[in-house]
Amino acid sequence: MGTAIPTTQIQPSIVPTKPPRAWRHPDQHLLVAMNAPWYGLVLDLQDAVTRATVNFFSARGLRAAHLPITTGSISSPMGLGSDSLPVAIELHGERVYLADSMQFLLEYATRLTGRGAYYIMPSFRGECHDTTHLNEFFHSEAELRGNLTDVLDTVDAYMTALSSALLEVTSLTQTLQQRTRHLQIFASGGRAPRVTFDEAAVMLADIPDAIEYDPAGYRTLTRSGERALAQQMGGAAWVIEWDAIATPFYQATVERRGDLRSLNADLVLSGPGEVVGAGQRHTTATEVLEALHRRGIDPEPYRWYLQMKREAPLVTAGFGLGVERLLCWALGHDDIRDLQLVPRLLGIPRAF
Repeated sequence: MGTAIPTTQIQPSIVPTKPPRAWRHPDQHLLVAMNAPWYGLVLDLQDAVTRATVNFFSARGLRAAHLPITTGSISSPMGLGSDSLPVAIELHGERVYLADSMQFLLEYATRLTGRGAYYIMPSFRGECHDTTHLNEFFHSEAELRGNLTDVLDTVDAYMTALSSALLEVTSLTQTLQQRTRHLQIFASGGRAPRVTFDEAAVMLADIPDAIEYDPAGYRTLTRSGERALAQQMGGAAWVIEWDAIATPFYQATVERRGDLRSLNADLVLSGPGEVVGAGQRHTTATEVLEALHRRGIDPEPYRWYLQMKREAPLVTAGFGLGVERLLCWALGHDDIRDLQLVPRLLGIPRAF
């Protein structure tokens, strides 16, 4: 499970120089960004993440998949366990969705190769943006053959690779000056400790509004709860085995002391909160169908997914990492909207 890293070692310090916050004025963003060193830094960091991702997964035998951003079967449909709002569009007279995750297609791609598949592409969410949430963000996702432990170990190693790559970005180290200890911890192989949701609930019991209790009978962590837990655990923590109905239908489950828990995990970091979501998937079509019915979700849009599970049952697990949230954590920055080179924010006009 690992041990907690001392809080003073892994907490990122806020970047002393603030970005121009040009996204607030879309008609001026282009000219402001071209004259602001901040956006050159953002591009440097994006490049470092992309190169490190390709190198990391290539070395592990995973294949880069080119996948469409439109879908008819979103991974977070309206219903119990949904963690985002879908984005529907009309394309050539057909109602489709902009993908909130490419997980289902990565599961498909994993059945085409021996190890697994990955990608970095945009994902779309319908909720309003804020300091930690974007409507359109870049998602580093992977699916591999294995279980929950396998994917958590993979993400731990991926965090080491990403932190090492970011430390090589001169513009970042110049910006942070000596405030790179949080990156150095991960780059040297430090790993976030793992606690169950039940254990986290006990740790957060005295903190107001850390846990949200849904009338349907399940619990979730609030953003403030994520941050408080990360703080208590030394700056980073894996929260594993959430209430089953609190997670999307595709996550595999396990019984713990008479209660159904999800084989899932969120990596929470000081500052942005959740940065990675991971989980083991249902193996069979029967398991998926039961999970859909339990949440009151129509199985019809997932007919192909059920067929895949029926014809090629396979134990797989995967994760999604929000690139902009990772960069907020790396920079010790307090507003994720400053991490977009080109603003794409709900309610703010697109200037270009």
